[in-house]
Amino acid sequence: MERHFDEELKDLNARILKMGAMTEEAITGSVRALMEQNRDLALKLISADKQIDMMELEIEEHCLAMLAIHQPVAIDLRFITTALKLNNELERIADLAVDIAQRVLEIADKPLLKPLVDIPKLCAIAQSMLKDAIDAFVNRDIELAKKVVLRDSEADKLRNLVQQELIYDFMVKDGSTAPRAVPLLLIARHLERICDHTTNIAEDVIYMVEAKVVKHHPEKLQNGT
Repeated sequence: MERHFDEELKDLNARILKMGAMTEEAITGSVRALMEQNRDLALKLISADKQIDMMELEIEEHCLAMLAIHQPVAIDLRFITTALKLNNELERIADLAVDIAQRVLEIADKPLLKPLVDIPKLCAIAQSMLKDAIDAFVNRDIELAKKVVLRDSEADKLRNLVQQELIYDFMVKDGSTAPRAVPLLLIARHLERICDHTTNIAEDVIYMVEAKVVKHHPEKLQNGT
């Protein structure tokens, strides 16, 4: 029975890795659709979200079955419950990627206000944080999880830069730019929210491994208490 349980834990790891990869691809694709003003790609990403939704349900059922059958304790219990939370966070992140694709559809037939610089940077941060958070979960890597949490402020700063530029350099000076500026404001917000959900994953990983709650207490990461 114990050997079978270990195999199920490995299978859960693999499922989370696969869903994480699909979610990361959704983020990448949505921003590429924006950069290329590609309506077809945006529509394809919106349609593909159903696969991630189905995977979320499969992972949830798998976790609940493991809890019911094996009744794990200590680190194994925290691992499975963390997988449940991570599963939900990934589905929400994928939904945000869809939101980005939908914003692309709103402006795909309009010229961009300016060359995009900070939004691709914000996307790169979101991708990096997500990859590291999933790796931290799979490898139970506390230090990597802490780095993810501490990077969230970097995403906030970039989001603020995008907002300030679009509002004060465009919308305030020329109200007619609003139909093109507002979708970009929302895209920056969606990417920042992706980073927030990724931070939640990293915080849950820390709890999973150390049984230490750092959510809402970033100072615990700085002083190691």
